[in-house]
Amino acid sequence: MAKVLHITAHPHDHQTSYSMAVGKAFIDAYREANPSDEVTLVDLYRVQVPHIDADVFSGWGKLRSGQDFSTLTGDESAKVSKINEFTEQFIAADKYVFVTPMWNFSFPPVMKAYLDALCVAGKTFKYTEAGPVGLLNGKKALHIQARGGVYSEGPAAAMESGHRYISIIMGFFGIPETQGLFVEGHNQFADKAEQIKAEAISKAQDLAKSF
Repeated sequence: MAKVLHITAHPHDHQTSYSMAVGKAFIDAYREANPSDEVTLVDLYRVQVPHIDADVFSGWGKLRSGQDFSTLTGDESAKVSKINEFTEQFIAADKYVFVTPMWNFSFPPVMKAYLDALCVAGKTFKYTEAGPVGLLNGKKALHIQARGGVYSEGPAAAMESGHRYISIIMGFFGIPETQGLFVEGHNQFADKAEQIKAEAISKAQDLAKSF
């Protein structure tokens, strides 16, 4: 049995969001093809993701110096505990399905906060004399992203940074490739929006069978 994290970063649901609609189609098809696998939803707009702030740095510093967890302040304890919870959940999973829209060439800020929270030395990566090494080898990642315009080719391709960033972070964790499934052009070609969405859903359903 594999553990799958379905990580969404969109304030809307599948009825109004193209990325969420395609993500739901993928997960539904995945569950059908892999009924024994465990799929857990992490809706980043419904959970509180701590930012890496002074409380987190202070809390980590106390723990690294050998102090007991009980010495942390209330804010330090709450934030460090939540980051630990997200990190342990991520480490325990075998597959990751990220679902985001493209906002301002990237993704919603809640996704950046989540990825920041996962970058914990000794858990998702480690430092060596040769540089950092990822610790999550053998896992798989997929990013489903809706883009109102077309950014997979031509000069606009250089402007997209959301999928590239997720791919970089996954590579940093030891996952060499993050597959991408993109819903493109539904704003640019509004008359073809439903066709674009339907084709992306079909691709998602096919991909779910082999992911």
